[in-house]
Amino acid sequence: MPITHATEKFNYPECDGDVLQVRGLHFSYPDGHIALRGISLNLCSGDKVALVGPNGAGKSTLMLHLNGILEGRGEIDLGGLRLSRDNLPMIRSMVGLVFQNPDDQLFSPTVFEDVAFGPLHMGLSESEVRVRVDSALEAVRMISYKDRLSHHLSVGEKKRIAIATVLSMNPSILVLDEPSAGLDPRAMLVSPHDTRLAQELFPRTIVMDDGNIVADGLTMEILKDEELLTAHGLEKP
Repeated sequence: MPITHATEKFNYPECDGDVLQVRGLHFSYPDGHIALRGISLNLCSGDKVALVGPNGAGKSTLMLHLNGILEGRGEIDLGGLRLSRDNLPMIRSMVGLVFQNPDDQLFSPTVFEDVAFGPLHMGLSESEVRVRVDSALEAVRMISYKDRLSHHLSVGEKKRIAIATVLSMNPSILVLDEPSAGLDPRAMLVSPHDTRLAQELFPRTIVMDDGNIVADGLTMEILKDEELLTAHGLEKP
């Protein structure tokens, strides 16, 4: 049965959503599976948010909506700009989405070319592209890999390069499936695979289940609520 009760709040300061506003987002897959049931949330500048929930909760589906890979019913605003088909290139420069499998993100012969791809298609000068590439690779501690062949790297190294490919576009929000230390976009929405990582790295946590947001607030309060965690298939750290 769908979860219908209101979102539980856990004393995280209210924000006006200057980075991200999602309003009434619904989405069903072609087979009829309902993945999102009217999701609404705000992210503000400086927010570092863990998105947790059981498998099938809708976390990945939500993330894929934030730069238009999936298109549901509802409203998504990024930095005051309404997401639409007409402005997808601009939206995608604002939302740094890192896929779970880095091989889905890396397709150029060298690391430099992979990281430079986004800035080049933003129309930046060659000198600015090189600055962006170096800065992004420095952020993930991979500057010495600039001339390496991407397909020869380990999975862990590929994941770092995949993050660099979106950092090079100076996104307003970074959306990824696992935490990465030392990154500082305006906001982060991360789906950690372990609630202990949420506890250690993210002041705010959003809990999803069955296509709903069921809790939103201070991580330290949410993760000590054993009844809430158990009800939604999560373990207390």
